[in-house]
Amino acid sequence: MRRVEHVMGMPVSLVLRGRHADGEAGEAAWQDALASLREADRVFSTWREDSFISRLGRDEIELGACPPEVAEVLGLAEAARLESDGAFDVRRVAADGTRVLDTDGVVKGWAVQRAAACLAVLDETDYCLSAGGDMVCRVVDPDAEPWQIGIEDPRDPSRLIARIPVRDGAVATSGSAHRGAHIVDARTGQVPSGVASVTVVAPDLTWADLDATSAFAMGDGALPWLRTRPGRVGLVVAADGTAEVFGAA
Repeated sequence: MRRVEHVMGMPVSLVLRGRHADGEAGEAAWQDALASLREADRVFSTWREDSFISRLGRDEIELGACPPEVAEVLGLAEAARLESDGAFDVRRVAADGTRVLDTDGVVKGWAVQRAAACLAVLDETDYCLSAGGDMVCRVVDPDAEPWQIGIEDPRDPSRLIARIPVRDGAVATSGSAHRGAHIVDARTGQVPSGVASVTVVAPDLTWADLDATSAFAMGDGALPWLRTRPGRVGLVVAADGTAEVFGAA
């Protein structure tokens, strides 16, 4: 079963294989996953004037008036800020000097990981849920083949620079190949140099995405920092095209 939908401003795709790959249960789980993502968009979209996160950022409402998920996401953001020594921060200064609350760097991975829980109820069924290139994967049978996740060459997205087998976990990549210079080092406000892309494999997409984004924001400091992160494996591609693996397989 293969499905694709545009949600949260990005393509979201699903592949199922196994018992429920072609049936009502699989389709229902996909619809539940989409509903979860749409609800996250309603609460957190910075493009929607009426979202809770937009209203909170404009000081129109207090945190207590928001759904509990907002406090959860802000807690994750604060943990990422501390662990990255400030390179990652959802509170930034806009071009006009105003303070902006932008949780996009947390919400994508968090929302997709949460949506994947809708698929985890499918017994004897493997899944690969992808959103904007980041993925949550599961393989039920320990003897079955893992999902093979291709990592794009940031200088030539038509070419793969590596393949990563994933049985139960998540893969996130941060870089400028598709969205341009959208990540900055929150400590300086500058676009990082020295790094073209960062791919992180972790047990869940929330932290895979946070670590990939934080590391990319650090520029030349990405690889040394990632080597301190427990349970992480991945690939850092430098601006000159050289690639280096970190972590233990």
